[in-house]
Amino acid sequence: MKLWGGRFDRETDPRLAAFGDSLAFDRRLWAQDIRGSIAHARGLAAAGVITEEEAALLVQGLEELAAEFAADGVPAEGAEDIHSLVEARLLDRIGPVAKKLHTGRSRNDQVALDIRLFVVRACRERRRELLDLIETLVAVAEKEEGTVLPGYTHLQRAQPVLLAHHLLAYVEMFWRDWERFGDCRRRANVSPLGAGALAGSGFPLDRERVAAALGMDGVTANSLDAVADRDPVAEFIFAAALTQVHLSRLSEELVLWAGEEYGFVEFDEAFATGSSLMPQKKNPDGAELIRAKAGRVIGDLVAILTVLKGLPLAYNKDLQEDKEALFDAADTLGACLRLLPPMLSSLRWNRDRMRRAAEEGFLNATDLADYLVRRGVPFREAHHLVGRLVRRAAERGVGLAGLSLEEMRTVAPCIGPDVYEALTLEACLAAKDVPGGTAPARVGEALAKARERLARARAGK
Repeated sequence: MKLWGGRFDRETDPRLAAFGDSLAFDRRLWAQDIRGSIAHARGLAAAGVITEEEAALLVQGLEELAAEFAADGVPAEGAEDIHSLVEARLLDRIGPVAKKLHTGRSRNDQVALDIRLFVVRACRERRRELLDLIETLVAVAEKEEGTVLPGYTHLQRAQPVLLAHHLLAYVEMFWRDWERFGDCRRRANVSPLGAGALAGSGFPLDRERVAAALGMDGVTANSLDAVADRDPVAEFIFAAALTQVHLSRLSEELVLWAGEEYGFVEFDEAFATGSSLMPQKKNPDGAELIRAKAGRVIGDLVAILTVLKGLPLAYNKDLQEDKEALFDAADTLGACLRLLPPMLSSLRWNRDRMRRAAEEGFLNATDLADYLVRRGVPFREAHHLVGRLVRRAAERGVGLAGLSLEEMRTVAPCIGPDVYEALTLEACLAAKDVPGGTAPARVGEALAKARERLARARAGK
């Protein structure tokens, strides 16, 4: 059933109809569309536009239709879009009163509402999944609290850090993502119903009452903006894309660390695959796919921003292209967030290999420079002196602690016997005793704070 056509004498060319129909993908908005229609029907009755009896019949029919769709699914064809499908099915179910449902409403404010309700729900779901991921990272960090590994810059070993500290860096990223989805949800949770096609409804609808019935925080302030605005879509996809980038960075490190050249971690067989040719292979396919899907969600963001960049006010058919990008970003991110926690929990860490890697490669060179500074040597000079000692140790094939005290003193006479204690991994770690540092005490504090924040977030505080 077409929701328009009185002005037209000719049938739509089937090629245009197939090109423009959106039911194949926007049918997944059926729950939002019916929920919005129920609130609108009650709003029409409250405004005296239809009777209470008519509203009750509309609501009953819509609720029955929702139960039908929930049980049997929504067909992918048979109507132009989900809005016309719902109205046609409602007409079949309750008769002519169904034709009154669209009073004071346009598909423009109707679809804008559906999209906002979808975004609000998707934000809530992604936030819940992010909490599960954060909790898993914290649990792994707690289990590996004393595990040491090299920290890297430029993919070169730099300074020793605790594995828990490294994992907590991703916890910080995912907390920011969690907050971004919360911000997106807050801005999306306002109702555009009553904006009509673009100029506002011609009936005295109580927009605030309808919004409250939908659990929304208020109403849009401008009718033109209400129907043309797709910021909730773009903002959601941006938050999804940045989260996916963070997932990709973590996955990349796991893939690297699982390689024999690193050997820091081993994937459980439940989260790895083999090769069709090489019997020895154990491939981290899950992490690789999470890494790859960042490109997909970034593509969704580019798509929606490109659609929006040249649109004049108010509604344009271009906005139909918002849904597939939104759905894809939500689905892709959700799948990745649900896969990663059990995969992380099943990892086996090679603590000895990581510690040996942290003990090699002069990762304590900065600590030796700091040692000299504490003995009165200006840092720039200390940096130069330690560089000379590193070269000497490298030529001899030993670490800095492998140089004798006499050798060290030929370069830096102020060095004392306590230098060897200062060069141990434990001393290097303990020295980074600043807020946010990798000192064991600071990492313990960070883990405790992460647990506290998780408890507050789970409690909705």
